[in-house]
Amino acid sequence: MTEKNPQELAKKHLARVEAAINLEEPDRVPLSWVGGDIIPAYAGITQHEFCYDYEKAIKAIEKYLKDFTFDWASAGIPGLAGRLFSVAFVEFPDIARFITSITGPMHDVLGDKYYRFPGREIDENCSPQFIGGTFMQPNEYDQLIEDPVGFIAETVLPRVCTNLETPRKTMATWVRYGIETNRFFSALAEIGKVSANLGYPTIATAQSYAPLDIIADFLRGFDTVLLDIYRYPDKVKKAAEALVDPVISHTLSFKKSGAKLAFIPLHLNEYLSPKLYNEFYWPTLKTVILELLKEDIKSYVFFEGYHDAHLETILELPRGWGIAYFEKTDVIKAKEVLKNHTCVMGGLPISLLVSATPQEIDKYVKNLLEKVKPDGGFILSPNIGTAPRETPVENISALINAVEKYG
Repeated sequence: MTEKNPQELAKKHLARVEAAINLEEPDRVPLSWVGGDIIPAYAGITQHEFCYDYEKAIKAIEKYLKDFTFDWASAGIPGLAGRLFSVAFVEFPDIARFITSITGPMHDVLGDKYYRFPGREIDENCSPQFIGGTFMQPNEYDQLIEDPVGFIAETVLPRVCTNLETPRKTMATWVRYGIETNRFFSALAEIGKVSANLGYPTIATAQSYAPLDIIADFLRGFDTVLLDIYRYPDKVKKAAEALVDPVISHTLSFKKSGAKLAFIPLHLNEYLSPKLYNEFYWPTLKTVILELLKEDIKSYVFFEGYHDAHLETILELPRGWGIAYFEKTDVIKAKEVLKNHTCVMGGLPISLLVSATPQEIDKYVKNLLEKVKPDGGFILSPNIGTAPRETPVENISALINAVEKYG
C-alpha cells in the first residue's frame, strides 16, 4: 500500500468498482482479488488450519492483503454454500442470513453429508469440497411444491445432517451451531477491521441462488435433476417456482447489513441446451434478479462453465442490472454482446496465473485490456475464485503491476 490514509485509499478502490458496475469508465480498470488456497500457503499454514484456526486465518489474510493490493478483496474464513439451510430458516430473517455459508467447524457441528473439509474427510491441504447428493425422492416433489420451507426444514435436513436426526440431538446441535456462528462472525468482524486498516472498501454482498440449482445441488442431485427435467418436467418447473419467494426473502434479509449486491453462483447453466435453459432455468433466475433489483440490490452472477449459448438472454435484463462474472466464456466476446448494458467480470484464466511467467502475464493483461477497457464496464478477475497453493507469488505481483500499467 503506497497511500498512508486507508479511508482515501478505500474510497479510490470503491469508486473504481462502482464505476465499472455502473457502466462507466473509471480511472483504471478495477482488479478483483486472487484468493483461495494461495493465502494459507503464503502464510505457511495448512488449509486445515486456515479453515479451523480462526486466529491463524486472520493473520494469514492480513499478511496477504498487506503484500498484494487489489481493488476488491472478498476476504473471509473459507465456507461452502449453505443455501438449503437458509431456505429452512427463511421465516426467521434475523437468523437466515447467518446460515448462508457452512464453515469447517459448522460442518462438524451439523454432521452434514454435503461437504468435505481439509483434515476431516480430505487431506489437510485440499480445498473444501461440495459433493451434494440425493436427499429427496421423485414422489416428494409435491411436498416441496406445496410447502418448500416446511419440507426442507422438517424432512430434508434430518436426512442431510446426522446431528439433526432426532429432536434431542437437534436441540443440542443448534445450540452448538449458535456458539460456533458467534465465533465465526467475531472472526469476520476482525477481518473487516484488518481490511479497513489496509485501505480496502467494504462492499456488503448478499448471497442468493438460482432456484433450480437448489433442487440440483441440495435435493435431487446434479445428474438426477437433469433426468427429472425429462421425466417430470411439470414437477420440476413448479418446484423451482415454489422456491423463488424463499430465495428472494432470504436474500433480502441481507439488506440489514447494507447489501447492495447479491452474489448468485450458477451451476446447471452450462449443462442445458438453450431450449431447456429458457424453459426450466432462466425464468425463475430472471425473476430473482428482477425482484432484487426492485429492492435496489444488483445481482453479481457467476456464470460457471461456458455460458456462450445463453449469453444474449442477459440482454433481457434492464441496463445496469449488475455484474456478469464469467468462468470460461470469452470476456472479449461477452463485452461485445453486453457493451453498455452489463458490467462484465473475469478474463484471467487461473491456469495462466499458475503456469505462465511474469512476462507472459504482463503481455496477456496488456492485450486483453486493450480490447475490454474502452467504454468501461469491466472488472478484471481470475476466472475462478480459488488460486491453488502452488500459484507463484511473483505472478500475482506481475498481474497487479500489469493492471497498473495498462488499466
